[in-house]
Amino acid sequence: MKPNKTLYSILDLALVSEGHTLQQTYNNVLHLAQNAENCGFTRYWLAEHHNASNIGSSATSVLIGYVAQGTKTLRVGSGGIMLPNHSPLIIAEQFGTLGSLYPGRIDLGLGRAPGTDRETAQAIRSDFMQAAHSFPNELEKIETYFSVENATSKVRATVAEGVAVPVYILGSSTDSAHLAAKKGLPYAFASHFATTHLWDAIEIYRKEFKPSSVLKKPYVMAGVNIIIADTDEEAKRISTSLIRMIVGIFTGKRDFVQPPVDMTDELKGIMQHPQVHQMLKYSFIGSKKTVKIQVKEFIEKTKADELIAVTNIYDVNDKIKSYKLFAEIMKELN
Repeated sequence: MKPNKTLYSILDLALVSEGHTLQQTYNNVLHLAQNAENCGFTRYWLAEHHNASNIGSSATSVLIGYVAQGTKTLRVGSGGIMLPNHSPLIIAEQFGTLGSLYPGRIDLGLGRAPGTDRETAQAIRSDFMQAAHSFPNELEKIETYFSVENATSKVRATVAEGVAVPVYILGSSTDSAHLAAKKGLPYAFASHFATTHLWDAIEIYRKEFKPSSVLKKPYVMAGVNIIIADTDEEAKRISTSLIRMIVGIFTGKRDFVQPPVDMTDELKGIMQHPQVHQMLKYSFIGSKKTVKIQVKEFIEKTKADELIAVTNIYDVNDKIKSYKLFAEIMKELN
């Protein structure tokens, strides 16, 4: 008996490449999303980050609207909105509006991390730490604002009431797994960079899951880094942009995404550094044949309902090709 199909989607940070303007970056985001739609991807998520010159997805809800406007069937959403940065009322209004403009196509993925450094988090919201600890309560406020029953309350998000915008819980540790299970909501784990707690988080979520009005059984999404090219060598060369970006994160010297270079012994050494190796554990880099074997094994081990692919490389055409080949792999495995 053939198992259920594994859906496949994209997580994007609107990365700004060296020599590119923000306008070019956003044009490339839309171009990539349109190609993803044609390749059968389920959803295209954008992640909220702040105070990073190489990330263009700061005004996440605005960019979601831009991508939704330029596509027809693709689900578009946040992966995620960092809820402690915001008033739940404002987020409900923003996503309620998006849900009415693009019915049945908007997702609201919510996380509790700041998506930035401590100083910027403080500048965004002075009571950030308190809001982060109150994440379950803030989530309940979002659900309340979207409910039809809230129409009798004194405080309302009138543009959100009754609008169908599904909520997803994002996590990079085990904390959110407990919450997603308790609420009976789909759970997306950031295993494309936070690899340590993947198995524990999935086990907790599935074991503690309580069916809800929106979900009858657990639904697991797992993030993976995907870089596919015609050959293993070319894929490794393209991946040097990602390696150098990771080095920038660890050294505090974040920069625009750099053009790829030939794979050197130094870069190979960086890949084997314990911290980098752990961070990129679920990175599948190579030809279509090579990556297909790795993806198949990952799906069999995690039994994920959906893979959400991240391709942090320099050139948009290389991204489009990589995602196209990934879509072919997923269709063949399904």
